[in-house]
Amino acid sequence: MRFVLNLSSYLKKHTIMKKMITYLIPCILISVISCKEAHDSQLPQKEFRFTKYESVENANWLIGRWENNSAEGNLSEFWTKANDSTLLGESYFAIKSDTVFGEKVELSQRGNDFIYEARVAKQNDEKTVPFKLTSSSEKEMIFENPEHDYPNKIVYQKVGNDSLVAEIFGTKDGKLKSETFKMKKVQ
Repeated sequence: MRFVLNLSSYLKKHTIMKKMITYLIPCILISVISCKEAHDSQLPQKEFRFTKYESVENANWLIGRWENNSAEGNLSEFWTKANDSTLLGESYFAIKSDTVFGEKVELSQRGNDFIYEARVAKQNDEKTVPFKLTSSSEKEMIFENPEHDYPNKIVYQKVGNDSLVAEIFGTKDGKLKSETFKMKKVQ
């Protein structure tokens, strides 16, 4: 406190010093602020533009209509590209003209994850079940959800330009089970 009083009396006596401090403090503040702004403008800025995603590009071979006609019935899958980060799929199993199973799927990039989100009619209270991509190559995608009973693993394998194999794995009725669906591209 004594220092402040001494400084105040000193400034009263020395008007030149008083004017200098009055002008010097704002100049120092302006310099500090402008240096910070110059520094901030040199920092790389995050871009929030929409970009293509590698996982979606690797899954583009799914686009089209796939079928498996067997004695049990007709399995059909339709895949379309909604945008650069999302593929949409629908799957139906029909016996004669009666659809006994229907599923809607969204494959989408969410941050660093590629998610297979399935909604099956009359199952899981019509809520979606997410499966995370755990392995991927140009010809295979593996999606898993260890908390879901059946299936908890979904595998898509590209066999050729006109054929694929889809497999599901999990526990059903207390037993390990798997199903394989071989499909041909029809469109």
